[in-house]
Amino acid sequence: MERGTKATPNEFETIETHASLIRWSKAYVRQAVETYEFDVSLNRVGWEVSTRAKRRAAAVKSPSLPDAVVGTPRTWNSDGPPTCTLSLSWRAAKSFEYEEWTATLRHELVHVEQFQAFGSTDHGRAFKRRANEVDAPVRVRRFSEPKYVLTCTDCGETVAHRYRDCKLVRQSESYRSGCCEAPLRCVQPA
Repeated sequence: MERGTKATPNEFETIETHASLIRWSKAYVRQAVETYEFDVSLNRVGWEVSTRAKRRAAAVKSPSLPDAVVGTPRTWNSDGPPTCTLSLSWRAAKSFEYEEWTATLRHELVHVEQFQAFGSTDHGRAFKRRANEVDAPVRVRRFSEPKYVLTCTDCGETVAHRYRDCKLVRQSESYRSGCCEAPLRCVQPA
């Protein structure tokens, strides 16, 4: 897919390689920057595909800047902001439809926009407001089933999901729910 080519739903359905996922996603992101007027420098964004991710559909990996706060504009040197990397989950891309994948990319663009403006990003009020403006979800749905579900023993509310064995899974009854302060129960969905 050459620069200037549109990222169409039909082309999304034919993605077969990591390189083609990156190419298609880059083309869509260029379109989204124009359509939604994102204030980002795409030449400061690296790209990768993760085959390990099970919980996150995509992520923006950026250097940690200890004094950075969302909402406090950052002054960068003449090179501009540091490079951040947009990491795409192969499993999510293969399980999402076109609309959901493009919404996920817009979600990640909000993170890029915040990082480039402030040196930090989060899912706070400013993120929610901007995500709404660009028709992106604040939270992207899970695309794989968790191996363990932790629930409150009093009200039955689901309080956590885990994808692998850990202390919380093994000793769930030692932990308390935020809703009722009751012990947790760990179940393995069928």
